[in-house]
Amino acid sequence: MLASHQTYSNENFDGMDLTRQELKGSRFTRCSFVGARLQELNTESCQFIECNFTSAQLNASTHFRSAFMNSLFWHTNLFMARFEECKMTGSVFEEAQVTGWTPLGGDWSYIHMRHHVLPKTDFSGAKLKEADFYGCNLEMAKFVRADLTRVIFQQARLKGADLREAVVEGIDFTGVNLRGVRMDMLQAVFVARSYGALID
Repeated sequence: MLASHQTYSNENFDGMDLTRQELKGSRFTRCSFVGARLQELNTESCQFIECNFTSAQLNASTHFRSAFMNSLFWHTNLFMARFEECKMTGSVFEEAQVTGWTPLGGDWSYIHMRHHVLPKTDFSGAKLKEADFYGCNLEMAKFVRADLTRVIFQQARLKGADLREAVVEGIDFTGVNLRGVRMDMLQAVFVARSYGALID
């Protein structure tokens, strides 16, 4: 059993059944949850720093203002998971199951999210500096008012995506198919300049 308002460091929870745990204000540093059952886990204001969730079951879990920083979600089941105002900086979601998940705001800077299928995902208002979406399906995704500074969109499918009012500085749009992408006028000017256009 895990407890709220506790500190855990370098502990091994591999394969444990932690279903429906309620955690508040706990801190985990370099802990391992490989293959752990964490379905319907509910965290609030918790910190998971450099933790390993490889092949863990986090489906239907909910997280409010928690942090998962520089953590590994390799083959992790995040089906229907909900992250509200969470800090996910530097985490790797290699081959994770993210169908039906809900990211609500928060800081997703420097995440590794390559080749994921994320149509209609709503990242509105989120901080996504230097996030790697290489090869992702982001059709109809929403990035309204998000911070997309230096985000990687190469080989991504963005048809119908909404980037209005998002920060797009530093993005290399060359080679990115922008057909059907919704942008505001200032963004359109920035994209044109990235292609070498001279705008008077």
